[in-house]
Amino acid sequence: MVDFVGVAGHFGSAVDAAQHIGELFGVFAFACSGALLAVRRNFDIFGIVVLAAGTALGGGIIRDLLIGRTPPAAFVDLTFLWTALLAAVLIFFWHPPHRLTRGPLEVADAFGLGLFCVTGTVIAYSRGLGAPSAALLGVVTAIGGGVIRDLLGGQTPDVLRPEQIYAVPALVGAITTATLLHFGVYQAWTGLLAASGAIAFRLLALRFGWHAPQARRYPRPPAGPTSPS
Repeated sequence: MVDFVGVAGHFGSAVDAAQHIGELFGVFAFACSGALLAVRRNFDIFGIVVLAAGTALGGGIIRDLLIGRTPPAAFVDLTFLWTALLAAVLIFFWHPPHRLTRGPLEVADAFGLGLFCVTGTVIAYSRGLGAPSAALLGVVTAIGGGVIRDLLGGQTPDVLRPEQIYAVPALVGAITTATLLHFGVYQAWTGLLAASGAIAFRLLALRFGWHAPQARRYPRPPAGPTSPS
């Protein structure tokens, strides 16, 4: 017979560890990526704060609204907001040159992606969703902030760019986490391994230029001779 009390306690501790530790690291990493993009776009301090907070908190807010967790955690536990603001202030005072923002932006984004795909999956699963649905919510948590950042920054979201593999690392990390949860073997260290795998996948894709398959494009037929008027 299944010990539901023990299972609930296990998930509760897993959620606490993932949400209050993993999410804080993810919030900081994503906030840094948003702030760095704002620097690239020559935004002022207000723009830096908006992009940092939107990137760091957007995916989690979308997840919480979808699973009925209201008000979202970002509006209840202000530690998340203060962490995002701290990252924005640090980037503002560092104010890296334009040419040095791309590398740190991509690394920070990869860390946020990997951490959020795990914590998002854990939180969704703890709310009673099945493993497949929890994994999808983990992906939404991971890519939501990046989409908001790119749209506010005036560029095509990375998840839609053909030269980028963005959602796939998050999907791999989320599926791994959901599988661990489904079979009752999720622990803090296995969640960290899943996040590390997603981070490594994303960084390797950036390093070696991996991209997803594209639909075959046929060349346009040559234009025919113009008829005399």
